Amino acid sequence: MSDCCCGKDDCKPVELTEQMKECMKSMRVFSLATACDEGTPNVVPVGMLFPGEDGKIWIIDNFFDKTLHNMKENPLAAFYLWSPDYKEGCWQVKGTVEILDSGADYEKAVAIAHSRMETAPAKHLVKMTVCEVYSVAPGPDAGKKVL
Repeated sequence: MSDCCCGKDDCKPVELTEQMKECMKSMRVFSLATACDEGTPNVVPVGMLFPGEDGKIWIIDNFFDKTLHNMKENPLAAFYLWSPDYKEGCWQVKGTVEILDSGADYEKAVAIAHSRMETAPAKHLVKMTVCEVYSVAPGPDAGKKVL
């Protein structure tokens, strides 16, 4: 089985386009979706979600509860990209997650979290490998896979 969320053996991780990364910069809060292994959905607001230097999406866990539990049971997550300040597109991003609480990347994430909010707990660094991206903008391409 592949490391991607679609489960296909021939699936390969993808990297967001520069356009998508620009959209991310204009967003302050992201809606992060997870589900437990029984499929119960959970969506939370996340302020610290950004492209990492390694090509993965970095998500800093400051206050995850059900979200962390879900990712441990079912290492899949999704979020969407859209901002009223960025009119060039709207996308749903899906991928697999890895949870870190030590190591060089985790320490970088803690420093980033503390630079944004001095009292941030920065309990974990969640690295998301992007597997699929879909257009969710209104119109004829809504729901179509773009990456």
